[in-house]
Amino acid sequence: MVSFEEAAELAKNFSKKPSDSEFLEFYGLFKQATVGDVNIEKPGLLDLKKKAMYESWNSQKGLSKEAAKEAYIKVYQKYAPKYA
Repeated sequence: MVSFEEAAELAKNFSKKPSDSEFLEFYGLFKQATVGDVNIEKPGLLDLKKKAMYESWNSQKGLSKEAAKEAYIKVYQKYAPKYA
């Protein structure tokens, strides 16, 4: 089984770009695993990309860093056959 750090590095080097929704799955779990609960202000309504990233991260609120790391590894394993 790969570690969180390995999965994060491997995901950065996928040969193909994941869809926006798949990217947001990775992003929200990565931020929760490395930072914890959201600690920034919600972006304005007109910044759709940053708003989506914020919402993805905020959807993981309350998840421990360790649980987020485990979930990130599972998401990596789910998409690795498609994008590695």
